[in-house]
Amino acid sequence: MSEAPIVLSQGLTKLFKDFWLRDRARAVDGINFEVRRGEVFGLLGPNGSGKSTTIKMILGLLRKTSGRLAVFGKSPQDVSIKKRIGYLPEESYLYPFLNARETLDYYAKLFQLDGAVRRRRIDELLDMVGLSNVQHRQVREYSKGMQRRIGIAQALINDPELLILDEPTTGLDPIGNRQVKDLIDMLGRRGKTIILSSHLLSDVEDCVDRLVILYGGKIRAEGTCDSLLESREKVVLETDALDPQTIGEINGVLERHARSHARVSRPRQRLEDLFIGLVEKAQSDRVATSGAQHGGRTASFLEGEAGGAALIENLVEANQQPAMPADRPREAMKPAGPDQSLLSSLSAATKPAAPAPENTGAVEPDQSVIGSLLDGAGPDKPKSDGATENRGR
Repeated sequence: MSEAPIVLSQGLTKLFKDFWLRDRARAVDGINFEVRRGEVFGLLGPNGSGKSTTIKMILGLLRKTSGRLAVFGKSPQDVSIKKRIGYLPEESYLYPFLNARETLDYYAKLFQLDGAVRRRRIDELLDMVGLSNVQHRQVREYSKGMQRRIGIAQALINDPELLILDEPTTGLDPIGNRQVKDLIDMLGRRGKTIILSSHLLSDVEDCVDRLVILYGGKIRAEGTCDSLLESREKVVLETDALDPQTIGEINGVLERHARSHARVSRPRQRLEDLFIGLVEKAQSDRVATSGAQHGGRTASFLEGEAGGAALIENLVEANQQPAMPADRPREAMKPAGPDQSLLSSLSAATKPAAPAPENTGAVEPDQSVIGSLLDGAGPDKPKSDGATENRGR
Protein backbone atom coordinates (compact mmCIF):
# COMPACT_ATOMS: atom_id res chain seq x y z
CA MET A 1 0.00 0.00 0.00
CA SER A 2 1.43 3.37 -1.03
CA GLU A 3 2.13 6.00 1.59
CA ALA A 4 -0.54 8.65 2.10
CA PRO A 5 0.35 12.01 0.54
CA ILE A 6 1.34 14.95 2.73
CA VAL A 7 -1.23 17.20 1.00
CA LEU A 8 -4.30 15.85 -0.80
CA SER A 9 -6.67 18.08 -2.77
CA GLN A 10 -9.81 16.78 -4.50
CA GLY A 11 -12.22 19.16 -6.19
CA LEU A 12 -10.89 22.03 -4.08
CA THR A 13 -12.89 25.23 -4.67
CA LYS A 14 -12.81 28.67 -3.08
CA LEU A 15 -15.42 31.36 -3.78
CA PHE A 16 -15.15 34.88 -2.43
CA LYS A 17 -18.50 36.60 -1.85
CA ASP A 18 -19.51 40.23 -1.48
CA PHE A 19 -21.52 41.81 1.35
CA TRP A 20 -24.78 40.47 -0.11
CA LEU A 21 -23.31 36.91 -0.29
CA ARG A 22 -23.17 37.02 -4.06
CA ASP A 23 -20.29 35.26 -5.79
CA ARG A 24 -17.62 37.86 -6.37
CA ALA A 25 -14.63 35.76 -7.51
CA ARG A 26 -13.90 32.07 -8.03
CA ALA A 27 -10.24 32.07 -6.96
CA VAL A 28 -9.82 28.27 -7.01
CA ASP A 29 -12.04 26.14 -9.22
CA GLY A 30 -12.14 22.39 -8.51
CA ILE A 31 -8.44 21.53 -8.58
CA ASN A 32 -7.05 18.04 -7.90
CA PHE A 33 -3.45 17.38 -6.88
CA GLU A 34 -1.36 15.63 -4.26
CA VAL A 35 2.00 16.40 -2.71
CA ARG A 36 3.99 13.28 -1.85
CA ARG A 37 6.40 12.92 1.01
CA GLY A 38 9.93 14.02 0.19
CA GLU A 39 9.23 15.81 -3.09
CA VAL A 40 9.55 19.41 -4.21
CA PHE A 41 6.18 20.37 -5.66
CA GLY A 42 5.79 23.45 -7.84
CA LEU A 43 2.59 25.50 -7.74
CA LEU A 44 3.07 27.83 -10.69
CA GLY A 45 1.06 30.42 -12.51
CA PRO A 46 0.73 34.15 -13.23
CA ASN A 47 -0.47 36.67 -10.65
CA GLY A 48 -4.10 36.09 -9.71
CA SER A 49 -4.15 32.44 -10.80
CA GLY A 50 -5.07 31.10 -7.34
CA LYS A 51 -1.65 30.07 -6.01
CA SER A 52 -1.69 32.09 -2.78
CA THR A 53 -5.33 31.23 -2.10
CA THR A 54 -4.53 27.53 -2.41
CA ILE A 55 -1.59 27.91 -0.02
CA LYS A 56 -3.71 29.77 2.54
CA MET A 57 -6.27 26.95 2.47
CA ILE A 58 -3.48 24.40 3.02
CA LEU A 59 -2.34 26.43 6.03
CA GLY A 60 -5.87 26.72 7.40
CA LEU A 61 -5.89 30.51 7.04
CA LEU A 62 -8.84 30.29 4.64
CA ARG A 63 -11.68 27.78 4.65
CA LYS A 64 -12.54 25.97 1.47
CA THR A 65 -15.93 26.49 -0.15
CA SER A 66 -16.20 22.90 -1.35
CA GLY A 67 -14.11 19.82 -2.12
CA ARG A 68 -11.67 17.92 0.07
CA LEU A 69 -8.33 19.06 1.46
CA ALA A 70 -6.13 17.09 3.89
CA VAL A 71 -2.71 17.95 5.33
CA PHE A 72 -0.84 15.12 7.10
CA GLY A 73 -4.14 13.24 6.83
CA LYS A 74 -5.96 15.85 8.93
CA SER A 75 -8.00 19.00 8.43
CA PRO A 76 -5.88 22.11 7.73
CA GLN A 77 -7.56 23.72 10.78
CA ASP A 78 -6.13 21.04 13.11
CA VAL A 79 -3.75 22.85 15.48
CA SER A 80 -1.59 19.75 16.05
CA ILE A 81 -0.10 19.91 12.53
CA LYS A 82 1.02 23.54 12.74
CA LYS A 83 4.35 22.75 14.43
CA ARG A 84 5.26 20.50 11.49
CA ILE A 85 4.91 23.29 8.90
CA GLY A 86 7.22 26.16 7.95
CA TYR A 87 5.77 29.03 5.95
CA LEU A 88 7.26 31.94 4.04
CA PRO A 89 4.42 34.28 2.98
CA GLU A 90 4.43 36.28 -0.21
CA GLU A 91 5.00 39.47 1.80
CA SER A 92 7.43 39.50 4.73
CA TYR A 93 5.22 40.34 7.72
CA LEU A 94 7.91 41.22 10.26
CA TYR A 95 7.97 43.40 13.38
CA PRO A 96 9.95 46.47 12.23
CA PHE A 97 11.25 47.39 15.70
CA LEU A 98 12.91 44.01 16.29
CA ASN A 99 16.34 43.14 14.96
CA ALA A 100 17.09 39.94 13.07
CA ARG A 101 18.14 38.00 16.13
CA GLU A 102 15.12 39.06 18.17
CA THR A 103 12.84 38.18 15.24
CA LEU A 104 14.14 34.63 15.01
CA ASP A 105 14.06 34.26 18.79
CA TYR A 106 10.40 35.31 18.81
CA TYR A 107 9.40 32.70 16.23
CA ALA A 108 11.49 30.03 17.96
CA LYS A 109 9.65 30.69 21.21
CA LEU A 110 6.33 30.20 19.41
CA PHE A 111 7.49 26.63 18.72
CA GLN A 112 8.55 26.27 22.39
CA LEU A 113 12.21 25.61 21.62
CA ASP A 114 14.48 25.78 24.67
CA GLY A 115 17.10 28.48 25.03
CA ALA A 116 20.16 26.48 23.98
CA VAL A 117 18.47 25.19 20.81
CA ARG A 118 17.19 28.67 19.97
CA ARG A 119 20.60 30.28 20.25
CA ARG A 120 22.33 27.59 18.19
CA ARG A 121 19.75 27.63 15.41
CA ILE A 122 19.65 31.43 15.26
CA ASP A 123 23.44 31.60 14.86
CA GLU A 124 23.40 28.98 12.12
CA LEU A 125 20.47 30.49 10.21
CA LEU A 126 21.85 34.03 10.34
CA ASP A 127 25.12 32.76 8.92
CA MET A 128 23.30 30.70 6.30
CA VAL A 129 21.25 33.64 4.95
CA GLY A 130 24.20 36.07 5.15
CA LEU A 131 22.88 38.40 7.87
CA SER A 132 25.33 37.74 10.70
CA ASN A 133 27.06 41.09 10.24
CA VAL A 134 23.76 43.05 10.44
CA GLN A 135 21.91 40.90 12.98
CA HIS A 136 21.57 43.77 15.50
CA ARG A 137 20.02 46.24 13.05
CA GLN A 138 16.26 46.71 13.23
CA VAL A 139 14.30 44.97 10.50
CA ARG A 140 12.80 48.28 9.33
CA GLU A 141 16.30 49.29 8.22
CA TYR A 142 16.63 46.24 5.97
CA SER A 143 16.17 46.30 2.22
CA LYS A 144 13.42 44.15 0.77
CA GLY A 145 15.90 41.46 -0.18
CA MET A 146 17.36 41.38 3.34
CA GLN A 147 13.86 41.11 4.81
CA ARG A 148 13.25 38.21 2.45
CA ARG A 149 16.35 36.49 3.79
CA ILE A 150 15.22 36.79 7.41
CA GLY A 151 11.79 35.55 6.31
CA ILE A 152 13.38 32.40 4.89
CA ALA A 153 15.27 31.90 8.16
CA GLN A 154 12.09 32.14 10.25
CA ALA A 155 10.39 29.58 8.00
CA LEU A 156 13.16 27.09 8.87
CA ILE A 157 13.56 27.80 12.59
CA ASN A 158 11.40 24.81 13.62
CA ASP A 159 13.04 22.37 11.15
CA PRO A 160 9.65 21.71 9.49
CA GLU A 161 8.51 18.53 7.77
CA LEU A 162 6.48 20.54 5.24
CA LEU A 163 7.99 23.78 3.97
CA ILE A 164 5.74 26.17 2.02
CA LEU A 165 7.48 28.97 0.13
CA ASP A 166 5.30 31.60 -1.54
CA GLU A 167 7.36 33.62 -4.03
CA PRO A 168 10.60 33.03 -2.08
CA THR A 169 12.89 34.89 -4.51
CA THR A 170 10.94 38.16 -4.58
CA GLY A 171 13.33 41.06 -3.94
CA LEU A 172 16.45 38.90 -3.88
CA ASP A 173 19.55 39.67 -5.90
CA PRO A 174 20.99 36.95 -8.17
CA ILE A 175 23.20 35.64 -5.36
CA GLY A 176 20.28 35.30 -2.97
CA ASN A 177 18.25 33.80 -5.79
CA ARG A 178 20.87 31.12 -6.40
CA GLN A 179 21.22 30.49 -2.67
CA VAL A 180 17.47 29.87 -2.28
CA LYS A 181 17.51 27.38 -5.16
CA ASP A 182 20.53 25.60 -3.71
CA LEU A 183 18.79 25.45 -0.32
CA ILE A 184 15.63 23.99 -1.86
CA ASP A 185 17.72 21.42 -3.70
CA MET A 186 19.56 20.43 -0.50
CA LEU A 187 16.35 20.15 1.55
CA GLY A 188 14.77 18.10 -1.22
CA ARG A 189 17.71 15.66 -1.20
CA ARG A 190 17.39 15.37 2.56
CA GLY A 191 13.78 14.25 2.09
CA LYS A 192 11.79 17.29 3.18
CA THR A 193 8.48 18.02 1.50
CA ILE A 194 8.39 21.46 -0.14
CA ILE A 195 5.63 23.39 -1.87
CA LEU A 196 7.12 26.14 -4.00
CA SER A 197 4.81 28.80 -5.40
CA SER A 198 6.10 31.25 -7.99
CA HIS A 199 5.25 33.03 -11.21
CA LEU A 200 8.95 33.11 -12.20
CA LEU A 201 9.28 29.81 -14.01
CA SER A 202 13.04 30.05 -14.48
CA ASP A 203 13.50 30.20 -10.70
CA VAL A 204 11.91 26.81 -10.09
CA GLU A 205 12.69 24.92 -13.27
CA ASP A 206 15.80 23.34 -11.74
CA CYS A 207 14.24 22.70 -8.32
CA VAL A 208 10.87 20.96 -8.58
CA ASP A 209 10.17 17.27 -9.06
CA ARG A 210 6.58 17.78 -10.20
CA LEU A 211 4.48 20.85 -10.86
CA VAL A 212 1.05 22.13 -11.74
CA ILE A 213 0.41 25.32 -13.72
CA LEU A 214 -2.65 27.32 -12.71
CA TYR A 215 -4.57 29.90 -14.66
CA GLY A 216 -7.97 31.30 -13.73
CA GLY A 217 -8.16 29.03 -10.71
CA LYS A 218 -7.87 25.84 -12.80
CA ILE A 219 -4.98 23.47 -13.45
CA ARG A 220 -3.89 23.86 -17.07
CA ALA A 221 -0.93 21.46 -17.04
CA GLU A 222 0.77 19.09 -14.60
CA GLY A 223 3.63 16.63 -14.57
CA THR A 224 7.42 16.56 -14.25
CA CYS A 225 9.63 19.23 -15.77
CA ASP A 226 11.05 16.78 -18.30
CA SER A 227 7.63 15.64 -19.50
CA LEU A 228 6.30 19.19 -19.81
CA LEU A 229 9.36 20.90 -21.26
CA GLU A 230 10.71 18.30 -23.67
CA SER A 231 10.38 19.40 -27.29
CA ARG A 232 9.68 16.66 -29.85
CA GLU A 233 10.13 18.91 -32.89
CA LYS A 234 13.90 19.39 -32.73
CA VAL A 235 17.02 17.49 -31.74
CA VAL A 236 20.08 19.07 -30.16
CA LEU A 237 23.45 17.57 -31.09
CA GLU A 238 26.34 18.61 -28.86
CA THR A 239 29.95 17.97 -29.87
CA ASP A 240 33.38 19.55 -29.77
CA ALA A 241 34.17 22.52 -31.98
CA LEU A 242 33.87 21.65 -35.68
CA ASP A 243 35.81 23.03 -38.65
CA PRO A 244 33.93 24.36 -41.70
CA GLN A 245 34.72 21.24 -43.76
CA THR A 246 33.12 18.92 -41.17
CA ILE A 247 30.07 21.18 -40.91
CA GLY A 248 29.72 21.03 -44.70
CA GLU A 249 29.81 17.24 -44.65
CA ILE A 250 27.11 17.16 -41.93
CA ASN A 251 24.90 19.47 -43.99
CA GLY A 252 25.39 17.17 -46.98
CA VAL A 253 24.14 14.21 -44.95
CA LEU A 254 21.13 16.24 -43.80
CA GLU A 255 20.30 17.23 -47.38
CA ARG A 256 20.35 13.60 -48.52
CA HIS A 257 17.77 12.86 -45.81
CA ALA A 258 15.62 15.88 -46.71
CA ARG A 259 16.46 17.75 -43.53
CA SER A 260 17.26 21.41 -43.12
CA HIS A 261 20.84 22.52 -42.62
CA ALA A 262 22.31 22.34 -39.15
CA ARG A 263 22.45 25.62 -37.27
CA VAL A 264 25.87 25.96 -35.74
CA SER A 265 26.47 28.33 -32.81
CA ARG A 266 28.82 28.55 -29.88
CA PRO A 267 27.40 27.94 -26.39
CA ARG A 268 27.40 30.84 -23.98
CA GLN A 269 27.07 30.99 -20.22
CA ARG A 270 23.96 32.29 -18.48
CA LEU A 271 23.88 35.90 -17.32
CA GLU A 272 23.24 34.66 -13.78
CA ASP A 273 26.46 32.63 -13.84
CA LEU A 274 28.45 35.62 -15.11
CA PHE A 275 27.00 37.90 -12.43
CA ILE A 276 27.66 35.49 -9.57
CA GLY A 277 31.19 34.88 -10.83
CA LEU A 278 31.95 38.62 -10.75
CA VAL A 279 30.52 39.01 -7.24
CA GLU A 280 32.45 36.03 -5.90
CA LYS A 281 35.63 37.49 -7.41
CA ALA A 282 34.95 40.78 -5.58
CA GLN A 283 34.32 38.93 -2.33
CA SER A 284 37.56 37.00 -2.68
CA ASP A 285 39.31 40.37 -3.12
CA ARG A 286 37.64 41.52 0.15
CA VAL A 287 35.74 44.39 -1.43
CA ALA A 288 33.68 46.04 1.34
CA THR A 289 29.86 46.07 1.27
CA SER A 290 27.21 47.23 3.76
CA GLY A 291 24.52 44.87 2.47
CA ALA A 292 23.82 41.21 3.09
CA GLN A 293 26.74 38.87 2.74
CA HIS A 294 26.84 35.76 0.60
CA GLY A 295 25.30 33.07 2.79
CA GLY A 296 27.40 30.62 4.73
CA ARG A 297 27.05 26.87 5.03
CA THR A 298 23.64 25.31 5.54
CA ALA A 299 22.49 25.20 9.16
CA SER A 300 23.56 21.89 10.69
CA PHE A 301 20.11 21.08 12.07
CA LEU A 302 18.79 21.14 8.49
CA GLU A 303 21.42 18.70 7.22
CA GLY A 304 19.89 15.55 8.63
CA GLU A 305 21.66 12.80 10.52
CA ALA A 306 25.20 14.11 10.01
CA GLY A 307 24.30 17.44 11.57
CA GLY A 308 22.53 15.73 14.49
CA ALA A 309 25.53 13.51 15.23
CA ALA A 310 27.85 16.50 15.29
CA LEU A 311 25.50 18.27 17.68
CA ILE A 312 25.46 15.32 20.10
CA GLU A 313 29.26 15.16 20.08
CA ASN A 314 29.49 18.88 20.86
CA LEU A 315 27.08 18.54 23.78
CA VAL A 316 29.01 15.60 25.22
CA GLU A 317 32.31 17.46 24.98
CA ALA A 318 30.80 20.56 26.59
CA ASN A 319 29.59 18.54 29.61
CA GLN A 320 32.93 16.84 30.23
CA GLN A 321 34.95 18.62 32.94
CA PRO A 322 38.71 18.06 33.41
CA ALA A 323 39.57 15.87 36.39
CA MET A 324 41.24 17.59 39.38
CA PRO A 325 44.52 16.04 40.55
CA ALA A 326 44.23 14.61 44.05
CA ASP A 327 47.34 16.41 45.32
CA ARG A 328 46.42 19.78 43.85
CA PRO A 329 44.68 22.30 46.14
CA ARG A 330 41.24 23.46 44.97
CA GLU A 331 42.38 27.09 45.03
CA ALA A 332 44.92 26.33 42.34
CA MET A 333 42.10 25.33 39.96
CA LYS A 334 40.41 28.72 40.22
CA PRO A 335 41.24 31.12 37.40
CA ALA A 336 43.10 34.15 38.60
CA GLY A 337 41.30 37.32 37.61
CA PRO A 338 43.04 40.57 36.80
CA ASP A 339 42.38 41.95 40.29
CA GLN A 340 43.68 39.00 42.37
CA SER A 341 46.92 40.77 43.35
CA LEU A 342 45.01 43.88 44.47
CA LEU A 343 42.62 41.82 46.63
CA SER A 344 45.56 40.00 48.20
CA SER A 345 47.29 43.30 49.08
CA LEU A 346 44.17 44.74 50.70
CA SER A 347 43.59 41.53 52.66
CA ALA A 348 47.20 41.53 53.93
CA ALA A 349 47.01 45.20 54.89
CA THR A 350 43.94 44.69 57.12
CA LYS A 351 45.24 41.51 58.80
CA PRO A 352 46.19 42.17 62.50
CA ALA A 353 49.92 42.00 63.25
CA ALA A 354 51.28 39.02 65.14
CA PRO A 355 51.84 39.73 68.90
CA ALA A 356 55.40 40.69 69.85
CA PRO A 357 57.48 38.26 71.93
CA GLU A 358 57.57 38.86 75.69
CA ASN A 359 60.35 40.95 77.33
CA THR A 360 61.12 42.78 74.15
CA GLY A 361 60.26 46.38 73.47
CA ALA A 362 61.14 46.27 69.81
CA VAL A 363 58.43 47.07 67.31
CA GLU A 364 57.78 44.29 64.84
CA PRO A 365 58.95 45.27 61.37
CA ASP A 366 55.63 44.15 59.77
CA GLN A 367 53.40 46.33 62.02
CA SER A 368 50.78 48.05 59.86
CA VAL A 369 50.76 51.78 59.29
CA ILE A 370 47.09 51.95 60.31
CA GLY A 371 47.89 50.32 63.67
CA SER A 372 50.67 52.85 64.32
CA LEU A 373 48.35 55.77 63.64
CA LEU A 374 45.62 54.38 65.93
CA ASP A 375 48.12 53.92 68.79
CA GLY A 376 49.31 57.49 68.29
CA ALA A 377 52.90 56.36 68.38
CA GLY A 378 55.49 58.32 66.52
CA PRO A 379 59.20 57.87 66.20
CA ASP A 380 59.85 60.12 69.27
CA LYS A 381 56.78 59.28 71.42
CA PRO A 382 56.75 56.18 73.64
CA LYS A 383 53.70 53.90 73.57
CA SER A 384 51.44 54.05 76.63
CA ASP A 385 50.67 51.01 78.67
CA GLY A 386 46.94 50.55 78.32
CA ALA A 387 46.65 48.20 81.29
CA THR A 388 48.38 50.59 83.74
CA GLU A 389 46.29 53.56 82.53
CA ASN A 390 43.07 51.67 83.14
CA ARG A 391 44.06 50.69 86.72
CA GLY A 392 44.83 54.33 87.57
CA ARG A 393 41.35 55.58 86.63
